[in-house]
Amino acid sequence: MPPIEPPPSRWTFGDPAGFDPDDDLVGIGADLAPGTLLAAYRRGLFPMPSGTRGDPTYWFCPVRRGVLPLDGLVVSKSLRRSCREFEVRVDTAFAEVVEACADPARPQGWIDRDIRAAYLRLHELGWAHSVETWQGGRLVGGLYGVGIGGLFAGESMFHRERDASKVALVALVERLRATYAGERLLDVQWMTPHLASLGVVEVSRAEYLRRLTRALHVREPDLIGEG
Repeated sequence: MPPIEPPPSRWTFGDPAGFDPDDDLVGIGADLAPGTLLAAYRRGLFPMPSGTRGDPTYWFCPVRRGVLPLDGLVVSKSLRRSCREFEVRVDTAFAEVVEACADPARPQGWIDRDIRAAYLRLHELGWAHSVETWQGGRLVGGLYGVGIGGLFAGESMFHRERDASKVALVALVERLRATYAGERLLDVQWMTPHLASLGVVEVSRAEYLRRLTRALHVREPDLIGEG
């Protein structure tokens, strides 16, 4: 079934050309309704909580954006071996993946109750997906994000066994390569040294928005499949 388009947002995010060229933070407020989230992603924005309960949502469009070219994923020999040690599933435990990513014991945890609820709603409508790694019937790693056309916007990942989240990323890239043709964009928000080691590169905000425009015209990919 194709994703269900929710009612449009009552908020507007403005023209990205008018965003502050030196600030990743481009908006404060609005809500986390499905229509608002989709409108934001289609404009190149994503939400994060302020960190204080009750404060408005912050919206970011990084000046330097982290993206993973699908032909640039770095898979080491040890990671290739790890890929044979896990079972990969898609969209079978979305809520559990988000809950694991939101574990308050994780350093720099940012996913609060409102974010969890918002992405669960997106998942129910067919826009948010999880890629999971399993071992011995136990969920040991995974990632989740939002898919719109040729865009997959990665939100967070977790692991309970070595390389489990990396294996989920490898599986995601393989599915994105296989399921549709055309402009594809795997967004990881900000580049970190860990992500750089996997092949993530930085592009300017303007370049990201150009790629996003092309990616949004790609037919919806079918991420669902057997591991």
